[in-house]
Amino acid sequence: MGAYILRRLLLMIPTIVGIMAISFLVIQFAPGGPVEQVIAQLTGQGDGADQRLSGGGDMLNQQFAGDEMNAKYRGAQGLDPELIAKLEKQFGFDKPPLTRFLDMMWNYIRFDFGESFFRNTSVIDLIVEKMPVSISLGVWILLISYAISIPLGIKKAVEDGSPFDVWTSGVIVIGYAVPSFLFGILLIVLFAGGSFFDWFPLRGLISDNFAELTWWEKILDYFWHLALPLTALLLSAFATTTLLTKNSFIDEIKKQYVVTARAKGLGERQVLYGHVFRNAMLIVIAGIPGAFISAFFTGSLLIENIFSLDGLGRLGYLAVVNRDYPIVFATLYIFSLMGLVVSLVSDLIYTWIDPRIDFERRDV
Repeated sequence: MGAYILRRLLLMIPTIVGIMAISFLVIQFAPGGPVEQVIAQLTGQGDGADQRLSGGGDMLNQQFAGDEMNAKYRGAQGLDPELIAKLEKQFGFDKPPLTRFLDMMWNYIRFDFGESFFRNTSVIDLIVEKMPVSISLGVWILLISYAISIPLGIKKAVEDGSPFDVWTSGVIVIGYAVPSFLFGILLIVLFAGGSFFDWFPLRGLISDNFAELTWWEKILDYFWHLALPLTALLLSAFATTTLLTKNSFIDEIKKQYVVTARAKGLGERQVLYGHVFRNAMLIVIAGIPGAFISAFFTGSLLIENIFSLDGLGRLGYLAVVNRDYPIVFATLYIFSLMGLVVSLVSDLIYTWIDPRIDFERRDV
């Protein structure tokens, strides 16, 4: 197993380099880079999107041009080439693309992600600052969805074709078809002061007086703020896993070893959880890395915006809009690396659940 783990770790290197190289190449052809963003600010042509990320045009003026230069070039028909060259040097665009890419990868190997273009803050500090929201949404959705979908999928498999199976399938399909952001808007209208009740807060992860609360009041306040976002995400989160669990158990129940176990006089519960469960759960476990990455990093962008939660999804979106490349590439690098590690952990869990699986005897 040690040799297999080592091979997988070594394969992560070309994989992560390939991901970063393709993304870096695409970015080179994307219009409206950071230099253009600053020029738009200086000439009064910004669309306001960068205001949300940079904290306002004054910071840009102070950082790159100063009040005198801003006054000189604002509204001008053309821009001094020296100013443009200064901006390109400030952002590192005075170097060839290959040099910039190699420098970036060397820094990322050492987990040095530099500073944001439009915030006077290091990228890693920004990511750590937004982590609590993404961790709260991602981890709780993953745990709750699996806690619901696995037992529900098993029960649906055991009662396949029953009225319970039929009506729960209908609820699951409808829930999966409704976008989470649409359901989130409905929850706001109903329970967050929209048109009916005002029971839940609509902004932030905790209350303003969180530090003054007792430990149990802090827990209640935390879940009070998460109630609506988690409900909106949960509606469609467990649908795929539930149906996957059901179909996997149905396939296993029909196999010969189950018939043999029943013939030996084992109870239905012993057959189900002592024999079927281990084999049926393999395919479910295979979906954990994708579910983890989706729930933790990409599944909550719209929910974060709807419920005014400042997490990694919103940070990444604003970074792309404002061409804040250090944030874009740093988050891509971290998320890709974590995805590869989680995929390896998933394979190791395979061997823990079913010792018959031996990856060392297979090609990587």
